[in-house]
Amino acid sequence: MNNPTEARFNADDLYREDVYTDRQVGTLRALTPVTTSGAPDPTRQTLYVGQISVVTPMGTLPISFEVDGAETLAAAIEGFSAGAQKAMDDTMRELQQLRREAGSQIVIPEAGGGGLGGGGRIRMP
Repeated sequence: MNNPTEARFNADDLYREDVYTDRQVGTLRALTPVTTSGAPDPTRQTLYVGQISVVTPMGTLPISFEVDGAETLAAAIEGFSAGAQKAMDDTMRELQQLRREAGSQIVIPEAGGGGLGGGGRIRMP
């Protein structure tokens, strides 16, 4: 693994990226494995990664996903919808979980905090 302060390419894991879009639904990236000379590497499989944008009340949310089992561009196009739906469902589930966790947090004031002095204890005269 690389040292966090040192940015180095992993020469054994290089890919060439080609981007395809229908200009309506999203994009599909084909990541073709290559050698350090830039020649295709036939020992590794091409990866297909889709991306869609979902409009939320907080703004546009980009969702990326790998198109499972796609070995060709045609297969990736065919599997795009199913992959997008699964990625969107997973993302919505995660957002709901984060919302539940944020809503269930209990805020406990620190001792001595607040404007009541003495840690917020009630004092009888």
